[in-house]
Amino acid sequence: MDEPVTGRANDEGRYAGGIDTSVAHQARIYDYWLGGKDNFAIDREVAEQALAAYPGLRRGVRAQRAFLANAVRYLAGTAGIRQFLDIGTGIPTANNTHEVAQAIAPETRVVYVDYDPVVLAHARALLDSHEAGGTGYIDADLRDTGTILGQAAELLDLTRPVAVTLLAILHVIPDADDPHAVVGKLLGAMPAGSYLALSHLGTDLIDPGTQEGVKGVAGRMIQQMPVYRSREQVGRFFDGTDLVAPGLVRVEEWRPDSSGGEAGRSSLWCGAGRKR
Repeated sequence: MDEPVTGRANDEGRYAGGIDTSVAHQARIYDYWLGGKDNFAIDREVAEQALAAYPGLRRGVRAQRAFLANAVRYLAGTAGIRQFLDIGTGIPTANNTHEVAQAIAPETRVVYVDYDPVVLAHARALLDSHEAGGTGYIDADLRDTGTILGQAAELLDLTRPVAVTLLAILHVIPDADDPHAVVGKLLGAMPAGSYLALSHLGTDLIDPGTQEGVKGVAGRMIQQMPVYRSREQVGRFFDGTDLVAPGLVRVEEWRPDSSGGEAGRSSLWCGAGRKR
């Protein structure tokens, strides 16, 4: 189906709300890889081209989704975090941040951030909070930290610990935009005891030929081409934090649950760190 939200296409292939169906978007491609239906023909086409370039990609995306759930369970459970700032939300699917956290602590508050109209429309329609907690939605780019922090403060108490999650978003921020500084600004606004959880494509986890193949496909997406970073470069995002065991590892290796999963190794580093 080519109308995941609403509206009728005009001659330019656009829908009401500013959704351009002629350009692929990372969130909708991820939705397709995860088995969702909230994507357009262009998203499916580019998603299949990416899988042809790197057949293990879908496995990594699913392992990353499992990492999100495992990390949120740890943060809401063991760490006792009751506030989450989920940036680069993606289209809602199973085990969304607030669902996992509020299953442990119903009073948890979660603010989601994305800038795709499809994501925001679905988030507002589907991400219903437990009555004891709350959810909020911000239309903003990760680099617009002022907007994110200002609006997040309407629901979250930024004088108390917050878990910031950045899954598969930092690798679409080029070095020219200094993603380490962006993360530094976000963490700098959080008190000690807050957490950062992220995943990132690793240049040392995927061979150069495959990297170039994926980059060639990514040129058809609205986002920047992926910027692969080394384990050391990804580790720098956690400056000022203490990494939670098992440290900086592949997504499938971070506190996996007992449900198992697809065999194989991913190309994504991940970790969670507690701000000092």
